[in-house]
Amino acid sequence: MKEITKAASKSLVILILTYLAKKVLHRYQPKIIAITGSVGKTTTKDAIYAAVSPYKLARKSEKSFNSEIGVPLTILGCRNAWLNLLLWLENFLRGLWLILKKQDYPDWLVLEVGADRPGDIQKISTWLKPDIVVVTHIPKIPVHVEYFSSPQELLREKMFIAKALKEKGVLILNADDEDVLRLGQDIQRKKVTYGLKNNADVVAGDVLFESKIENGVELPTGMVFNLITDRKETPVNINNVLGNHIALSCAAATAVALQIGITLIDVSKGLSRFSNPAGRMSLIKGIKNSIIIDDTYNSSPGALEEALETLQKINTNSRKISVLGDMLELGRFSIGEHRRLGKITAKVSDILVTVGLRARDFAMGALDGGMKENHIFQYENSVEAGKEIQNFIKTGDILLVKGSQGVRMEKCVEEIMAQPERKEELLVRQSKEWKNK
Repeated sequence: MKEITKAASKSLVILILTYLAKKVLHRYQPKIIAITGSVGKTTTKDAIYAAVSPYKLARKSEKSFNSEIGVPLTILGCRNAWLNLLLWLENFLRGLWLILKKQDYPDWLVLEVGADRPGDIQKISTWLKPDIVVVTHIPKIPVHVEYFSSPQELLREKMFIAKALKEKGVLILNADDEDVLRLGQDIQRKKVTYGLKNNADVVAGDVLFESKIENGVELPTGMVFNLITDRKETPVNINNVLGNHIALSCAAATAVALQIGITLIDVSKGLSRFSNPAGRMSLIKGIKNSIIIDDTYNSSPGALEEALETLQKINTNSRKISVLGDMLELGRFSIGEHRRLGKITAKVSDILVTVGLRARDFAMGALDGGMKENHIFQYENSVEAGKEIQNFIKTGDILLVKGSQGVRMEKCVEEIMAQPERKEELLVRQSKEWKNK
């Protein structure tokens, strides 16, 4: 009975929020940039905002507000009230006031649109009509596939928002993803591509990881790459983060910005101020002069494969340690994907630490891949893992920490970061609501 009441309350909240959001869009007529995909949505959204906001009055989705609750909340400029009834009433009144009294409102909305279950994006696309849609990467085995009959069904769900483009809208596609390009062919709108390869309209090329010597140890500090389009080229330098996906997100942001009249040089200036979202390949100083690659926001096969590829590319004489928690919501693909990625981990890491029941298959895969058994450590939860890791971290170690939200791998990072007093600034899920879960 309690669950039925909770579901009914959520449905009522969604109904009211959607109604108010539709009325606000009708009143203010903002231009809408919608970002979808399975990997890289939030980073791309933040990169687009960094490129656009210095030159246009814009608002972006906060954190990962990409659901049928999160999208209307962004449109209304409200925060998630969770279980606080008074705050929900305040949100409703704020939306009503926006409708009744003309106020300052953004000219551009940068909205992340996601899908946990079938129908999520389809419902949103019945009333949200974007001017620009960006489709990021959709791996062969995406996150949330557990709730879909097949990966192909999830692919089709993601494209509903692209089909909702306005008549003169622009579809911006990841040229490095063949499935994204193929699905985009059926949509009769102007198309622009971006990628890391030279066949795209906007290319992020010459990606290099930067480092510095600290106390005699070489540690990664960030990355530099070139944005290339229409025979023009400009460099971008981004600190405290690593990964080709960052360059890819910046290429997507450039494609968007160029479509709305921002020059390539101005895009570069905007992106230089880009601050990567917490828990997405962020560099954090660890204990004993180690460095943590904090990728704890979430995990999926495609995202983990990219993270391991980044770890492999780092030049260092120190050890590389992969600390991997369960990948959730994979359904029947779970065992196979954990073992496959375990084999890859064995090739790029000196030590593997697993967290959770499903992550034991990482260990099985790593053993199959040739990693020695005494280089593999397995724990039940993230806090225990963090406390134990402290005992064998050495100066200069580089630790990749990643896992699905439900495993709470940020708690592991908290145990091994050099400045735990900065956890609320640097780590994901530090709100009161998350800490109470």
